[in-house]
Amino acid sequence: MINVEIDDHSGFCFGVTTAIRKAEEELQRGAPLYCLGDIVHNGMECERLRAMGLIAINHEEFAQLHDVRVLLRAHGEPPETYATAKANNIDIIDATCPVVLNIQKRIKQEYATASPVAKQIVIYGQKGHAEVLGLVGQTDGSALVIESIKEIDRIDFTRDIYLYSQTTKSLDEFRLIVETIKQRISPDVEFHYYDTICRQVSNRLDNIRRFAASHDLIFFVCGKKSSNGKVLYQECLKANPNSYHIEGSHEIDFTLIKDGQSIGICGATSTPKWLMEECKRAITNHKS
Repeated sequence: MINVEIDDHSGFCFGVTTAIRKAEEELQRGAPLYCLGDIVHNGMECERLRAMGLIAINHEEFAQLHDVRVLLRAHGEPPETYATAKANNIDIIDATCPVVLNIQKRIKQEYATASPVAKQIVIYGQKGHAEVLGLVGQTDGSALVIESIKEIDRIDFTRDIYLYSQTTKSLDEFRLIVETIKQRISPDVEFHYYDTICRQVSNRLDNIRRFAASHDLIFFVCGKKSSNGKVLYQECLKANPNSYHIEGSHEIDFTLIKDGQSIGICGATSTPKWLMEECKRAITNHKS
């Protein structure tokens, strides 16, 4: 007899939920709907929406479109995307997460109010990530992106520093970066930092540690591209070495499952509930 539990706190965050709801509503209208990039970093959810008619495109393909509808996902986009849409008469369905949109506005305002020679805008985030590209775009590409504390030396400590963060980065490392800058910055310049990490993400860390520790075996369900998923999975591993990252039920190693075990299924902010439920059914049906 085994016990299988799905983590109630796992699954889509507010921003992703809203983006997918908007996509489903627009697809019901019947006309073609494009999405700039994968709507969520989960291949199986993207495939579900593709079957409904959602067409994922890249920025080069987007620039060639005219007179169509394009959905912008929760990650957000730089100003150039909106300019292209206006020039090509593209109807934008904007599903940018409100949290991300607010950070974009703050960075844009900061960039516009002082000389870039005197200040440097620093973003703690993953280089090339869609959200980070949207944030950097608010500064005409001038913002400095650092991925971790290991890149702290790339910052010029003799100039004013304005630090922001990608919403899904580690809160602990952000705080470490803040303290390191405080210790190293020149006394003649200013340091301003803004904790822009989404609490829907950061608050999941403690919960997922507790959840992972409370079971014998953990299956962490998440797409391989998810930045948030990588962080949460590492927390699972720390709390429970018997944690395994899978993309779906087809990757479950049933030889790991023993009678009498307590099995936990959890995931990232990009993991749909239906996918975790599918994994639970696969386990219970296999052992029944």
